[in-house]
Amino acid sequence: MHLLIFLMYFCRMKKVEKITSNSKFTPYQKIVILILALTQFTVVLDFMVMSPLGDLLKKSMNLSPSQFSIVVASYAISAFASGILTAGFADKFDRKKLLMFFYIGFILGTYLCGMVETYPMLIGARIVTGVFGGVMSSISMAIVADLFSVQQRGRVMGFMQMGFGSSQVLGIPISLWIANAFGWQSPFFFIVGLSLIILVVIIFYLKPVVEHLKVPNSENAFTHLLHTFKPRNYRIGFMATALMSIGGYMIMPWGSVFAINNLNVTAEQLPLLFMISGIATLIIMPIIGKLSDIMDKFNLFVIASAWMIVVILIYTKMTPVPFWIVLVMNVAMMMGVMSRMVPSMALVSVLPEMKDRGSFMSVNASLQQLSGGVATLIGGMIVHQKTKNSPLENYDILGYLIVVILVLCAINLWRVSKIVKSKIS
Repeated sequence: MHLLIFLMYFCRMKKVEKITSNSKFTPYQKIVILILALTQFTVVLDFMVMSPLGDLLKKSMNLSPSQFSIVVASYAISAFASGILTAGFADKFDRKKLLMFFYIGFILGTYLCGMVETYPMLIGARIVTGVFGGVMSSISMAIVADLFSVQQRGRVMGFMQMGFGSSQVLGIPISLWIANAFGWQSPFFFIVGLSLIILVVIIFYLKPVVEHLKVPNSENAFTHLLHTFKPRNYRIGFMATALMSIGGYMIMPWGSVFAINNLNVTAEQLPLLFMISGIATLIIMPIIGKLSDIMDKFNLFVIASAWMIVVILIYTKMTPVPFWIVLVMNVAMMMGVMSRMVPSMALVSVLPEMKDRGSFMSVNASLQQLSGGVATLIGGMIVHQKTKNSPLENYDILGYLIVVILVLCAINLWRVSKIVKSKIS
């Protein structure tokens, strides 16, 4: 079903109303969007599946909330280190080759996750996956910035983020059903098989992305990395991305634990919960992408942030309620999360110059992962669970903290918006 929805929106792209003279997508651009959306689907699924698997994994390995937070954070922190090390080289190679190299490493790391049997081995496997998978989004963003105009990027981000919704509509429910039948490791083998097919598509259908190599750049890798941190505008963009990540990472890992132990959602209902939330995301993403290209991106972000604040304050205080209310609140939360992500990513993507795009996106993604890893560890220290079947405590405290972060993020993105408007005026 999610593929039908995706293809319906994808086929209608050429009917999108023209905004500027170069706003229509070419046939090849549509292929690129499809490829990037598919890679996004698998990478996001690999990370997102840790949340719905959280309760099953905690109980199977007898992990405490803090131990589980370390598993999640190990991916994020290793992704940060990898992104920083990659940033200096990101603009010196064909972006297609970089995409293939890191995607192959991501597939290997995901395979290792399916092979582990102990807690230390799981952390090691998540580190390997993070080293490669954590860089994928920055490479994709650099490709988008190279191949699409500013007037197109909102819609491109919307379709790429459909990978997020698709992972929930089909990927996560299937993963949960597989996990319930064959053990928590089995979903990782499912991701590996799907990723191998997508790798073949990348090899044969994505053209080399080398336009940035024509821009003279004699800096060595280390100097180029340092140069990426120097511009004030870049640092403001980095801060905006970091604040965006903190809120999401602080609450997402505990989704299934809170739903099952606090809201009395059953293991059988959990796949349906994620599926319906994902369908809502698939529907809303193209709409948000178009709105992001038509209206002021910052205004859209503020509206979504206000919506998110209301939802967070209600959801984190919820006690057992009928399942349909849990569904509505999860859909509302996903709408807020994704409606903030699309305009903010579109704005930040305008900041770097062409010669810095690869390194900027690598550093940006790395700081995103680091802040997310730190946020997960902080979340693991705040929430508490007396036994593996008892309710999760202090979840509402996370909610208050996230509200503060949402406000700070809006203030910082306002600064980004001012820079972008002055740059393209």
